[in-house]
Amino acid sequence: MRRHAPRSLAVLVALGAAAALGVAYVSEEWVGLVPCALCLLERWPYRIVIVLGLLAAISPRGLCRALLVLAVLCLLGDVAIAAVHVGVEFKWWPSPLPECAAPHLSGGSIADRLASMPSRPSKPCDDPTFLIPGVPVSMAAMNMLYGLVFSAVVAGSLAMNRHRR
Repeated sequence: MRRHAPRSLAVLVALGAAAALGVAYVSEEWVGLVPCALCLLERWPYRIVIVLGLLAAISPRGLCRALLVLAVLCLLGDVAIAAVHVGVEFKWWPSPLPECAAPHLSGGSIADRLASMPSRPSKPCDDPTFLIPGVPVSMAAMNMLYGLVFSAVVAGSLAMNRHRR
């Protein structure tokens, strides 16, 4: 593992989080994948990590380290959300979000049913999305693995910097 100065590491953390959001954006806009409610929830920790990384890059050294530790905790929070999502995809447990269920259209006329439909199509959370054809690893599982590796690298870099003062 390469040793980075805390401010350089902070910029790399912000860029790594932005890369995760970039992959999600490209897969949604260019590939046409539709995210579910849990997918959208999984993006929030990366947004927070970008802000923490940028703040850490301009902060004094002690505050920089504290902000990077918070970034690692946010990444681990994302890993937890992704793990819940993977469990929902494998049908080990139901989704904790009510938005993840397919819409229930009942009663009324066709016009009433059409009016109650969402303006943008949604996808149930228990239907895995595969980005790479032929590779049976869902986007949620890839996010979970990325978050684990990302948080381990940042935590390892912070630990190396602490021991080599």
